[in-house]
Amino acid sequence: MSAEVHTPPPLLGRIRTPALVVGVAGLVLCAVGWLVAPEQFFRSYLVAYVFWIGISLGSLAILMIHYLTGGAWGLVIRRELESATKTLPLLALLFVPLIFGMHSLYSWTHADVVRADEHLQHKQAYLNTTFFIVRWAAYFAVWLTTAYLLNRWSHEQDGAATPKLTLRLERLSGPGLFVLAVTITFALVDWVMSLEPDWYSTIYAVAFMSGEMLNALAFAVAVVVLLLPYKPLSDTLLPRHFRDLGSLLLTFVMLWAYCAFSQFLLIWSGNLRDEIPFYLHRVTGGWGWVGAALIVFHFFLPFILLLQGDVKRRARRLAWVACLLIVMRFVDVLWLVAPVFTEKLSAGNLPELAGHALMSLLALVGTGGLWLWVFVRQLGGRPLLPFGDPYMKEAFKVEQE
Repeated sequence: MSAEVHTPPPLLGRIRTPALVVGVAGLVLCAVGWLVAPEQFFRSYLVAYVFWIGISLGSLAILMIHYLTGGAWGLVIRRELESATKTLPLLALLFVPLIFGMHSLYSWTHADVVRADEHLQHKQAYLNTTFFIVRWAAYFAVWLTTAYLLNRWSHEQDGAATPKLTLRLERLSGPGLFVLAVTITFALVDWVMSLEPDWYSTIYAVAFMSGEMLNALAFAVAVVVLLLPYKPLSDTLLPRHFRDLGSLLLTFVMLWAYCAFSQFLLIWSGNLRDEIPFYLHRVTGGWGWVGAALIVFHFFLPFILLLQGDVKRRARRLAWVACLLIVMRFVDVLWLVAPVFTEKLSAGNLPELAGHALMSLLALVGTGGLWLWVFVRQLGGRPLLPFGDPYMKEAFKVEQE
């Protein structure tokens, strides 16, 4: 196994331009929607934004976990993870509309609401517009710096595989993973949990982060399988590699389910006035069916499928499971955010629901098209496997024995 002259897979070239066109068209239509229904635009845009940034941040977390633990599984998907982290500059820019939409999204930005709520008055030192923007800048400064260093040293490693570079990556990943967890926790509190500022949960961020890492891993697996017909993947990857990735998917499916169920069980059994409305909004008015779909298609079905060795060893079957998980990750984000604004899913509420669905689709496609365009550009710029990694030969030698 050796590095060859890099030639990007033709498939990436065929995806790149349509992704850009679709992304720009989607955002233009979103801009029209903003003129017609600004509040609905910001709500839908938030759902789409949280979904896409979840893949980027989840990729950053898994990338650092790989540097700390090693293993062939991480070498297989490293380029996909790195390319996803390189979309963070775009996501920093795409966050700007949410700053202008804060008044439409967050009740704590309304002075009259704060005056009428004693709890919000106590939280005003944290939940205020200026500090919100400062924290946003701080989060992205940390994420962009971490992603830049990991990608820079990985690129240098391609040219000169020295133990010094490998040690740098490992030393950054330890504290970097801790700082990433802390900043994501605060970001989730700011962007999502504060939509309902009187509600709180100590496990909320952990459940959300496990979902982000699951989404990132599923996306990376789907891309690897899509590019499997091209070299060097076609000459290198074996069923054992996909078995390992399938086992990791199963692990994150169970972790997400454990965190989500633990939070539900504790809050539902406690039945406290400050906590229980969160789930009442999400199990009534039609949203209960969405929650049931999450139980079936986000946990039980992937869990059963990923228990089967035949599914994990066969790349295409594993890719279908990964695609299902990506779809359900969006449904989960929608289920967590949308009920704050749309309490009932009913025929009588059809015009509002249709508008919400259309705007959500446009926001998802618009931001996703630009995200995918940047991702594909970055992925096509380097070999699909990190041949410069000093553990590359040893890891794949073990796998092929």
